[in-house]
Amino acid sequence: MREIVFDTETTGLDPRNGDRLVEIGCIEMINRVATGNVFHAYFNPDRSMPAEAEAVHGLSEAFLADKHRFHERVDELLEFIGDSPLVAHNAGFDFGFLNTELEFCQRTAVCMTRMVDTVAIARRRHPGAKLSLDALCTRYGIDRSHRTRHGALLDAELLAQLYVELTGGRQIGLELAAEMAAPAQRTTAAAVRVDRPYREPRPHFASDAELAAHSAFIATLTDPIWDMGVAQPPARRA
Repeated sequence: MREIVFDTETTGLDPRNGDRLVEIGCIEMINRVATGNVFHAYFNPDRSMPAEAEAVHGLSEAFLADKHRFHERVDELLEFIGDSPLVAHNAGFDFGFLNTELEFCQRTAVCMTRMVDTVAIARRRHPGAKLSLDALCTRYGIDRSHRTRHGALLDAELLAQLYVELTGGRQIGLELAAEMAAPAQRTTAAAVRVDRPYREPRPHFASDAELAAHSAFIATLTDPIWDMGVAQPPARRA
């Protein structure tokens, strides 16, 4: 199954108040294994960058000034995500900004039924625990030492690892290599059995000499353990 894990950075918290999307990072996963295919873009929001937002992600007005507008790359983004489920942390936030930008472009909004919220998954698994991305990475031993600021692609990469842990752990990948291999490279178990030459089964029994040697050895044992606890017959009276 193909899924897209994604994250966004914005100018603020509410697109209804004029906040805009400034960065998106998307990671392609097939059967919960990252394929290496990504989509990453910065966007010029055509507005100022509040200091509070810049302190979180470090994206300044000057840095974003020469970047594409969202509508200039929307076709690439939509082609990449296709009709796959979209996984995000506190996904309602990211979906809100993504669909607002799509509305500005007069494009169809992404259906909310495609939303997979890792916060909701984590809340079910760890009720009462801290549910931030940092806290959950710490819980699952996911290395985030290189994360000094928020970044859409970096956070999506961390979230992809967390998503695997939240939905079964790394062992789920063991069955996936064959699924992702090219058909020409696959070798089925049936084909292996057919191609192997038939061999007569080897005899597995002791020879007469081995049996005799074993019996002689057993006769030398005193109070063998297998006789312990076995009642001895009463001595016969004369």
